[in-house]
Amino acid sequence: MINRILVFFSRITVRLLAFNLLIVFLPIAGFLYLDTYEKQLLRSLEHALIQQGRILASALSGENPLQADRARRILLELEQRHEARLRVVDNKGRLLADSSRLGPQSQQPDLEQPAELSPTPAGNDQTSVPAEQRVLYRIAIYPVQLYRRLFRPPEPPLESAEFYINTDILMGPEIRKALEGRYGAMTRISTGGQRSVTLYSAIPVRSAGAIIGAVLVSQSTYRILRDLYELRLEIFTIFLVSLSAAVALSLLASTTIATPVQKLRKQAREILDHRGRLCGQFRFNRRRDEIGDLSRSLEEMTRKLRGHIEFVETFASDISHEFRNPLASIRSAAEMIPQIESVEDRNHFLSLIQKSVERMQHLLGAVREISLLDAQLEDEARTSVKVSPILKQVLEARKLRGNSSRNVQLIEKSDSFVVSMAPTRLTQVLENLLDNALSFASTAVRIELSRAHGCGVITFQDDGPGIPNQHLEKIFDRFFSYRADEDSAESADFSGRHLGLGLAIVKAIVEGYGGSVEARNGSLRVGQLKGAYIVVRIPITGV
Repeated sequence: MINRILVFFSRITVRLLAFNLLIVFLPIAGFLYLDTYEKQLLRSLEHALIQQGRILASALSGENPLQADRARRILLELEQRHEARLRVVDNKGRLLADSSRLGPQSQQPDLEQPAELSPTPAGNDQTSVPAEQRVLYRIAIYPVQLYRRLFRPPEPPLESAEFYINTDILMGPEIRKALEGRYGAMTRISTGGQRSVTLYSAIPVRSAGAIIGAVLVSQSTYRILRDLYELRLEIFTIFLVSLSAAVALSLLASTTIATPVQKLRKQAREILDHRGRLCGQFRFNRRRDEIGDLSRSLEEMTRKLRGHIEFVETFASDISHEFRNPLASIRSAAEMIPQIESVEDRNHFLSLIQKSVERMQHLLGAVREISLLDAQLEDEARTSVKVSPILKQVLEARKLRGNSSRNVQLIEKSDSFVVSMAPTRLTQVLENLLDNALSFASTAVRIELSRAHGCGVITFQDDGPGIPNQHLEKIFDRFFSYRADEDSAESADFSGRHLGLGLAIVKAIVEGYGGSVEARNGSLRVGQLKGAYIVVRIPITGV
C-alpha cells in the first residue's frame, strides 16, 4: 500500500498532475474575473439610474417652483414600472414625492424598498437557501476573503442607507451637488442586514436656467449581489469538477504509466544479483501502448544479453574441450619419446606432436576470428557488391589450386543481385560454404543463385550422404562437426581442418548483415542432387 502511494506521488505523477491542473485555470480565471464583472454591472446600474433621473427631471422642468402634486402625479403615471426608487425634492431639500409611498412596484424582483424595509426580491422563493448561506459557497469564499484581507489595501467605510430614514429633509452630499447644478452620486450600505450597497444618483431639475429642485434615484445592488453569489457558486462547482477530473486523470495516468514504469524498474533491479550476473528477466507484457513496447524491447534485450552471456560462458568450455585432445596427444607423445629407441617410432610421435600443434594453431586462429566477429561486423564499411562475380572468383581460385576432383556447377536463375556488405566477408561466406560442400560431396556440387521476397538466395548442394536429422539444428553450432568417416585414416590426417567453426562463422556473418541460413536434406527440385543443401538469404540493396 505504501509503495502504491509513493508511486502516485512520484515525479512522473506530479508532473502529470501539474499538467492536468491546467484544465482548472479557466474556472479560476472566471472566479478572479468576477470583481471586474461586478464593477461593470455597477457602472451599468449607475448609468440606468442616471437615465431614469434625467427623464424624470425633464418631465418636472416646466414649472417654478416645483409642485408636490405634479411630482406625485408623474410618478403615478409611471405605474411603478421603474426598477429604482424615485424621490423629488425642492431647492430646499424638502421631500415632495417618493415612489415607495405610492404603492408596491409591479412584479419587480429587485426594486429598492424603502430604507426602513428589507428589500427582499418579490419573486424569490423563500424556501430556497440563498447561495451565500450554503456550505459550499462559504468554503469557496473563504480564500477570497483571506486574500482580500492580506493583499488588498483597506477601503474607507461607507455611510449607512439609514441616512435618509425618518426625515423629510434630504440634504445629503449628492443632493447638495445637484442643487448646485452638478451631478451627485453616493454609495451607502443597504439596511436590513444585507451585504449589498445602495447607489444614489442626484439629477438637478432646471427651469428657465434656475435650479428648482433635484431628482434622487436610488437602487440596491441586492439583485446584482445575489446573481454574483449564484455565479460564484457555479464557477466554484465547475472548479471542483475540473479539479476532480484533473486528479482522476492524473491517477489514471499514474496507474497506466508511472506504475508500469515502477514495475519495470523493480524488474531491472531484480535481474542482476550482487555480483552483476543475470538471475532473472523482464516479464512479457501484452500491452499495446508505448509501455508495452518498452517492456517487450527490454525483454528481448535481456534474452539476447542472456544468450550472449551464455555464449561467452560456454565459449571457454568449448575451447577447453577442443584443446584437450591435442594437448593429451602432445603429452602422451612427449612422455613416450624418451622411452623409444626406434628412430622410426620417434619420428612418428614427433609428427603426431607437430600435427597437434598445427591443429591448435588453426584452432586458435578460428577461435579468435569468431570471438571478434560481432565487433568487426559493426565497424566494417559496407559497400554494394554483386554476388555473382565474387562467387565466380572463389570458384576460379579453387580451380587453380586443383585440390578437388568434384565437379562444381553454377546455375544463375536471375540477374546478378547486389547486397550491402564487406566484399571480404562475402568471400569468406562463399569459401566456407564451398569448402563444406566439397568436403561432403562424392562427385558433384551444385550452386544456385536466385531471388525470393526481396532477398538474394545462394544455395550450395552436394551429392553426399546428407545430414542426419538429429544434427540438422547443430551443424551451425561452434565446434560441432559430424562426419561418417571421421575415424578413418584419411580423416585422422586432416590436420585439424574440420573444427566445426566454418558454418558457425557463416551463420554469424549472414545474420550480422540481416540475412538467414538454413540446412536441409534432399533435392530442392526434381532432377537435382539428393545430398544436403544449405540456403543463404541476404537482403538485396540494388540491381
